[in-house]
Amino acid sequence: MLDTLMMGLNEISAMNVLLAIVIGALVGVTIGSIPGLEPAGVMAILLPLTFSMEPLAGVSLLLGVYGGAWYGGAIPAILMNTPGTPVAVLTTYDGYPMAKRGEGKKALSIAYTASFVGGLISILSLVTLAPTLSQIALLFGSAEFAMLAALGMIFVVLAHRKHVVEAAMMLGLGIFLGTVGIDRSFSTQVYTFGEVWLLNGIPLVPAVIGLFAMSQAFVLLSQRGQDSSKTTLEGEGMFAGFWVLLKHKVTVARSAALGVVMGLLPGVGEFGSQFFSYTLAQKFSKTPEKFGDGAEEGIIASETSNNAVTASVMIPLLAFGIPADALMAMLLAVFMVHNYIPGPTLFAERPEFISGLYLSLLLMNVVVFMYLTFASRWIVNLTRICGRFIGACILVLGFVGAYSQNYQFSDALIALGFAVFGYVLRRNDIPAVPIILGLVLGPVFLNRFRQAMGVADGDMSIFVSRPISLTLLALIVIAITVFVVANLRGKSSQQTPAEHAHG
Repeated sequence: MLDTLMMGLNEISAMNVLLAIVIGALVGVTIGSIPGLEPAGVMAILLPLTFSMEPLAGVSLLLGVYGGAWYGGAIPAILMNTPGTPVAVLTTYDGYPMAKRGEGKKALSIAYTASFVGGLISILSLVTLAPTLSQIALLFGSAEFAMLAALGMIFVVLAHRKHVVEAAMMLGLGIFLGTVGIDRSFSTQVYTFGEVWLLNGIPLVPAVIGLFAMSQAFVLLSQRGQDSSKTTLEGEGMFAGFWVLLKHKVTVARSAALGVVMGLLPGVGEFGSQFFSYTLAQKFSKTPEKFGDGAEEGIIASETSNNAVTASVMIPLLAFGIPADALMAMLLAVFMVHNYIPGPTLFAERPEFISGLYLSLLLMNVVVFMYLTFASRWIVNLTRICGRFIGACILVLGFVGAYSQNYQFSDALIALGFAVFGYVLRRNDIPAVPIILGLVLGPVFLNRFRQAMGVADGDMSIFVSRPISLTLLALIVIAITVFVVANLRGKSSQQTPAEHAHG
């Protein structure tokens, strides 16, 4: 264990890795601090750049952006009542009322400290759970991986509770796009229409850049940039959050545990963990009436839970090679480019990389926390940047990023096509994440399903005759059943009051 730790220290002590951690963290905080700018878009733009970097440096850069953005999102949420990132919505409920009564510094300190503690607990869960689950992955065959990919796709769809039909359609579109190109099993062209540029399929990087970065640029360009009405910090010092968290230890522990568990479930992530953490914090609070009016526990629950997801969401990726969301799909692309195949072999063959990854995440949290604690008075001015200027910059960088991967103009056109489509999806509140996961997990499911059928000579019972495969299939059935029953109960409870009112 000590030898592995020393190898990890040696890995992250390289100047390029340290620079990647620091730059990624600072870029992430900056993104989170600017309302309307999402980490997925900037990660998509940086993705082609990471392919030319060393594996740990490339992954650290993206993880720095990913983790730093969740910290930074609290700044406009608390000072402007505008979430910097989508997952900071619940932070506005109690953070902004605290800022209005002159406790902006205290609210930010609570948010930073809660995020830091949540991040540390998440890293601890990754260190303990990922190697164990990777050993379980050794028992997996093609049938088990097919069911695991199917389970991941089902969870992604069901996670969009109010848009399940739209999410299912987008997932289906992603799976279809994943079939485009050359079918290596039969050496035949699938949906290429004789076009040479489609022979290698729909490239992931331009699709991600278009759907998440350039579509967001279109949104920013189509609306007026908002300036902050409040960019001053008032109240207690920036270390007050430590004492507040000590006072609410149970809320911290419960929110962190929920974040870790939710991070393991594909498609649930930060939103699910935040909702449950906030609800439970209010339920078990001695002063539930303060929630929504500046409750310290509300900020703790929101920020601890969303940062507890950041490392635990990597567990399915490292152990099984299954990305839980679009951001993890980007990390998977970095792994694959460098021929680092997630799973048991990665832990056995590259222990220095795994150990370096753990230490990189730890250092990233320390860098972000220290930076925010001492530089918040200047960072708050980022909230005043005009949205249209940001949109124009993202659009240019998006085209450059899409083109630079393979230096093909067709990739830039694909990114533009996805950008227009992504903009339409955003305007109509239709989720885009299922498209990327369909594009990544669809081929995994289809290839593994085909292999399982080949091994079993076309006998479908292979999926129920193997214990792990049967368990995963049972989880799929249970998840769908629970969702359908909950929906039916919800509809019946809505109809009953309406019937009484009519009567």
